[in-house]
Amino acid sequence: MSIRVRAPATTANIGPAFDCAAAALDLWNEVEISESAPPPDRDHLAVRAFERIAPLEGLGFSFTDRIPRERGLGSSAATIALGLVAGALVAGRDLDPEELLAIGVDLEGHPDNLAAALAGGVCLTWNGAIARIANDAPATPIALVPAERVGTRAAREALPSFISHADAAHNVARAAVLGASLATGSVTLFAAAADDRLHEPYRAGWAPLLGAVREHPPAGMIAATLSGSGPSVIVWAQRETAAACADELRLAFPDADVLTLSISTTGAGQV
Repeated sequence: MSIRVRAPATTANIGPAFDCAAAALDLWNEVEISESAPPPDRDHLAVRAFERIAPLEGLGFSFTDRIPRERGLGSSAATIALGLVAGALVAGRDLDPEELLAIGVDLEGHPDNLAAALAGGVCLTWNGAIARIANDAPATPIALVPAERVGTRAAREALPSFISHADAAHNVARAAVLGASLATGSVTLFAAAADDRLHEPYRAGWAPLLGAVREHPPAGMIAATLSGSGPSVIVWAQRETAAACADELRLAFPDADVLTLSISTTGAGQV
């Protein structure tokens, strides 16, 4: 018996939609599960997720990791998604993304990355529900990935316990505009939505690339958003000039990796 499963990277929050919006990206981690005598590492996130659905006895796990860790690109969510989908396949259970999310969300701690990793496309999630509202975004995502790492827990500790009514109203409006832009494909609305006051200002110290790219935007940039809790930044570029935008970013930030990506229309699944 041998199965191979892959799961995509994700970018969460997408500006103002903190903890409730994310997009799957065409960058994949994989696992191959086959019969094996040595037991797997039961502390591994994918193995822990797998064991919630199927028994481990007699199985070995071989991982291929392409998503940078602790960079805000959903590496932990992809790892959990690998285990959940593989476990369902081995157990012969036909579980939809919402059912898998319910089984594994506490391993991730928050649902947005995991929902998009499981369902693909651009997703909203709330109270355990997943709504895939778009197959694509109005712009090409270019990931600007620094060498530095930031753990999600540390980044969350930078957030305030309370915000002003004005900032809350500001974000509600921008999140609504974001949803409208994704549903309609409007570039104008997408650019207007990328103005967050809920998390990005408080994480700026962890993610200096966000301020730098906004201060000196490359040609063709529509918006820039912190990816998850950072420190990676997604530069959303006009489709026709995305390649030139990426080249300009490489010149401006030679110490960072620049990855021109696309929204994945599929989530985690068997290869």
